[in-house]
This record gives sequence, C-alpha cells and structure tokens, in this order.
Amino acid sequence: MDAMRLLARGVPLALSEVTLPPPAPSELLIRVEACGVCRTDLHLADGELPDIRYPVTPGHEVVGVVSARGSEVTRFAIGDRVGVPWLASTCGVCQYCRAGLENLCPQARFTGYTRDGGYAQEILADARYCLALPRGVPATELAPLLCAGLIGYRAYRMAGAGTNLGLYGFGAAAHLLAQIARHEGRRVFAFTRQGDAAGQAFARQLGAAWAGASSERPPQELDAAILFAPVGALIPAALAAVRPGGRVVCAGIHMSDVPGFPYRLLWGERSVASVANLTRADGEAFIPLATRLGLTATVERFALGDANTALERLRSGALQGAAVLEMPGN
Repeated sequence: MDAMRLLARGVPLALSEVTLPPPAPSELLIRVEACGVCRTDLHLADGELPDIRYPVTPGHEVVGVVSARGSEVTRFAIGDRVGVPWLASTCGVCQYCRAGLENLCPQARFTGYTRDGGYAQEILADARYCLALPRGVPATELAPLLCAGLIGYRAYRMAGAGTNLGLYGFGAAAHLLAQIARHEGRRVFAFTRQGDAAGQAFARQLGAAWAGASSERPPQELDAAILFAPVGALIPAALAAVRPGGRVVCAGIHMSDVPGFPYRLLWGERSVASVANLTRADGEAFIPLATRLGLTATVERFALGDANTALERLRSGALQGAAVLEMPGN
C-alpha cells in the first residue's frame, strides 16, 4: 500500500510503499477512507514532539472500514466503519488508567506519532481504542471529529459552563466547538491572526457574537477562553480578557514558551489549565453528540500524495475549517 511517511526531521513527507503484517489478536486492519490533517502533524514534522522514531506515518483523524480483524476482536465486524483517534493504547494498570485518566498514562501510545497513522491506504489499530462511526456521513466530514472535535470537546468541558466563551485560533477545532456552544446558548468570541478578515467572517458565519484579532480585547469579559493556537503569548492575553474566576484552557500538545506576565492577570481566582490527549470515554460521549446535533465540518480535500500541500496550507493559516486527505475510491 501507499503511505506518506516522515523520514527525518524537517523534511517533506515522502510517498512510500509499505507492507503491513496481518493484524495482531487485538487489532483491526482498516482500509482508510479519509484522514484529517491536524496541527499536531506539523509539530511532528517540525520535530517539536519528543522521542520521534523515524520513519513514521502521521495522521490520527482516521476514518475507515474494517477489512480484517485479529482473533480476539469481537466488538467490530468486517465491513464496519470505524474511527482511529489519537490515543492508540494504554497500559491499563497504572494509577491514571485505574482512575479513569488513561489520557495521562505514561505508557500510552499515539496514532501517527508513536505508532503509524492514517496518511496511508491502510492502517493497523487496536480495536479496543477505535470508535464506531455512522455510515451515512461522508468520511471527509467525520475525520476532523476524531481530534479537532474530540480534544476540542474535552477542552470545552474543562472550560466550564459560562456564557461568554473565547476561542483563540479559529481553525478545525474552534469551528466545530462554535456550533456546539451556539446550540447550548453560549456566546462565542473568536480570535484570529491579525488581519485575517476571511477567518473572522467565517467565525461570524458560524454564529460568533464577535470576531477580531488575538491582540484585541473583546467587547465583553469572557467566562472562559480556549487556546487552540500554539502561541504561549496568548495566555496572558486571554487572562486579561477573562473575568475573575474565569479559566484559560490550553488545548494543544505543543506551545511556544509562555512569557512573563504580572500576577494581577492571574489574581482574582483566574486559572490556567491544559488538556492532554483524550480518553475513550470522551469519544463515547462526543461522537453521539456530534451525530445528534448534525455537527458540520467545513473541509478542504486533498489527495494522499498532496499531504505536504495540505500541511503547508495549515501552517500558513490559509484554511477555513479543516484539511482532510481523501483516499482513492472514496
């Protein structure tokens, strides 16, 4: 099969021919229909994540159909549509796994990072960490739900139940969360790069009450803010925008260094939190919610061989919504 693989730090992905072994007892062999392109894939390509082992196939927003299964798999049948998210496996026995915090497991493995991902025509995945997906939705629209949606939703719940929600970086995750927030009666304040008139218009189109540059103060105090842009300097900016008792949630796996800031920005029982990975319970809660709400992902489609172009579009901020690789025949 064909796969787009990262062979070394900082080089473009290379189209490679890969032969997968038969699935292990707990694994599924999945024919990939589509795979989302996530900012974490950029951090991988740029060598900003620790302990990268080359070569590696990126991609952790994988939608596909089961074509074979291991001898111990009973949950899925051949022909089922499944999703392969970021969390690929955990140890199941550490203090975090036992406490329902498998996202913090020190032995966790991750799709498209510590095991090969979905920038490929086929993928092997542990069936216990795959998610059942609906058949009636295009694969390209489902793919962004598996990270932008899932980790975004975890950050959204961590942000609390306040009315005024700020979203810094209005990309794949924020454009999905804006729809959920509006459905729940919240007011969304969207922050984009300076001069990104198209991104701000896109946010307003999805119901944002206000949209402006991340350097601007919103017209109302925020109850909470979620940072999707990997820019540490946005933490003090967001703290300045939230009310006393408000929370700033950092949703990315990697962020540039946080600059010093005066204590008065944190004072007033404001807080800063981070989101790490996701749990299977997040998927079991979010996918049915997304289906029930008819959550609509705005996507730009690319062929597998154009993965480098998709990554550069993401890097430049030129995308509205999410980039998705679509496999031939889908």
